[in-house]
Amino acid sequence: MQNDDALAWLDRHDRHLASERRLSPLSRKHYRRDLDRLADWADSSGLEHWTELDSHHIRAFVAGEHRRGLGGRSLQRLLSAIRGFYRFLIREGLCQNNPAQDIRAPKSPRRLPATLDPDQTARLLDQGADTTDPLQQRDVAIFELIYSCGLRLAEVAALNRGDVDADSDMLHVTGKGSRARILPVGGMARRRLAAWLELRPRFAGQQQAALFVSRQGKRLSHRSIQSRLQRLAASTGLDRHVHPHMLRHAFASHLLESSGDLRAIQELLGHADIGTTQIYTHLDFQHLAQVYDQAHPRARKK
Repeated sequence: MQNDDALAWLDRHDRHLASERRLSPLSRKHYRRDLDRLADWADSSGLEHWTELDSHHIRAFVAGEHRRGLGGRSLQRLLSAIRGFYRFLIREGLCQNNPAQDIRAPKSPRRLPATLDPDQTARLLDQGADTTDPLQQRDVAIFELIYSCGLRLAEVAALNRGDVDADSDMLHVTGKGSRARILPVGGMARRRLAAWLELRPRFAGQQQAALFVSRQGKRLSHRSIQSRLQRLAASTGLDRHVHPHMLRHAFASHLLESSGDLRAIQELLGHADIGTTQIYTHLDFQHLAQVYDQAHPRARKK
C-alpha cells in the first residue's frame, strides 16, 4: 500500500496523535511502525487503500505476525494501533467501519515486574551517600527521587529546575499522554536533591533548564541514567540486573504493603487505568505468601 494517498493518511494520523492526543514522539514512533507493517502486509496482499481492509484481512495479518513470533502483549499493542487509526479514518469520513474493532489478541501470561525489597533498596541508595564525587551525588539524588516519587525514567530525565517547588517540597511531573501530576518528595530525596542543586552550577549555567545534567552541562540522557544505576548496583554487590523502573516498582509495592491504598498509588504513579496499578496487588500477595511460608509452623507441612 505504497500509493501517495494511502501514505498521506498515515501522516495525517501522526499529526492527529501529536496535536490532539498529545502523545510523546516515542509513542507516535511505535504507532507508525505498527501501521507501516500493516501497510506493507496490505501491499503484499494486493490491497491498495485502507478502505479495502476488512476484519478477515486484519485477522490474517495478526495471525501472520503471531506465527512470526510476536507475543500476546505486542499483538495487543498492534491491534490497539490499528483500532485507533481506523477510529481516526471514520471520524474523517474515509471509512464507515473499524475492521479491528472486535478482534482480540491471545492473552499473555501475567508477568510480575522485577523489583527490589526494602533492604536491597536501602543498600543501593545508601551506597553513594557519603561520596565527595559531585556526579555520584547527582546520581544518588536521581535514584532517591525516582524511589521517593515513583517516577518513570523518561519523567526524571525530563525534569527541569522549575519543576521542583522547594517551599512546599513538591515535584511537578509531566507523564504519559502529557498528564501532569504533583508529587510529594520524601525527606531523604529532598536532602540529596538540595546537595545536588548546590553542585549543579559547576556543570551548567542558568540558561540550562534541565535539573540533571552531564559533565558537559547537557541534559542527562536515558542511557546515562541506566548505566550509572547499573554501576552503582554492581558496587553494592547486587547479583542481578538493576534498571530505573525497578525503583518505580519498589516505590509502588513498598507503599502498597504499608498503606493498602491502591487508588492513591494509582494517582501517584500517574496510571490512567487502575487495572495497570493492580499488578502491585500481586506483588503484595507474593510478599505475604513468602512471610507466611517462612513464619507459619504448618506452612510447609506436606
